[in-house]
Amino acid sequence: MNKKLAVLILTLILSMTVVLAGCTSKQDPKDAMKSATGNAMKMTSYEMKSKVVIKDLQVSSKETADNEAASQVMSMLKNAELTIDGVYQNDPMQTELTMGINLKGDMSMSFNIPMVMTKEKLYVKIPSIPMLPLPEDVVNKYLVLDMKELAEQGGTTFNPDSLDQKKAQQLSNEVMNTLFEEYDGKKYFKDINTKDANLPEGVDAKQVVQFNVTNENVKEAAEIFVNQALPKILDILAKDEYREMVGLTKEEIDNAKKDLSSANKDEVSKGLNELKNYLKINQFSINTAIDKKDFPSYQSAVINVEMNDPDTKDNMKLAMEVNNQYSKINEKQEFKIGIPKEGDVITMEQLQQKMGGAY
Repeated sequence: MNKKLAVLILTLILSMTVVLAGCTSKQDPKDAMKSATGNAMKMTSYEMKSKVVIKDLQVSSKETADNEAASQVMSMLKNAELTIDGVYQNDPMQTELTMGINLKGDMSMSFNIPMVMTKEKLYVKIPSIPMLPLPEDVVNKYLVLDMKELAEQGGTTFNPDSLDQKKAQQLSNEVMNTLFEEYDGKKYFKDINTKDANLPEGVDAKQVVQFNVTNENVKEAAEIFVNQALPKILDILAKDEYREMVGLTKEEIDNAKKDLSSANKDEVSKGLNELKNYLKINQFSINTAIDKKDFPSYQSAVINVEMNDPDTKDNMKLAMEVNNQYSKINEKQEFKIGIPKEGDVITMEQLQQKMGGAY
């Protein structure tokens, strides 16, 4: 399978976990999660708060052993925090986000990056970043990116559907329902007592459902995904409305299907059998809290994995936590930034000219 498609599918699976909604009453955990994906379609606006904390990150290989720059990057990313506070509405499409980056270690730094997205344009506020000298008249301006113009410059045609959050939710709904259908409800899903779910103040949940993968079921979980779920997911991505939206060609999807064909099953099976020799899952769990209005009020994911490849001697340890909180679902939203005005905006061409003149 080519890297572009692999990254896309991984991104889909990770991103879809943050748009799950609840059900009308407390159900069997797996059923609750399945009906949750359908209810996510009803989220037409919301406020959100997200936080990603990298608790531990260690990477060692032949390439990084003597690489000082790589060591510095690892040091900066360890205990790094990424926060996203935002507002979204579907009609007219408008999203407002402020991304906070807090890097630790010897080269610690913190800065915020406000962003505004409409159906065809993305505005990114240029922050003052330590160690990156920028012209004074550039800092705090909003860099405007016209998606249509960027596509034309790249020799492609801009597809507005690529920014269509509603269609993205539809895709999420189909993929997640297909994924959940393949996994045993009693083995991978369970209810968590709301008192034990470490919910933040203000989150009132009627049900908390956990999806959990352990060392005992990781090989089986991988086999189910590759052999049962993935072929069906590829069929979903092959639909014209989704294929064009995610930027894949029919040939790329067909090639991925060939990779999963019976001719390659032995190779795939061998790879999955070897997985247990170098992958250790200390914890991989996702808790979804469902509020009394049947929407996701909070979600938390804990990931703690180690990979030690005996052949390449490449080793990695990653521990991270991801939290997402939603409020004011389907209410009228207040946009604090709004659409940046002409005097506050700079184009990519203007930015390049000013950066060229700064050195």
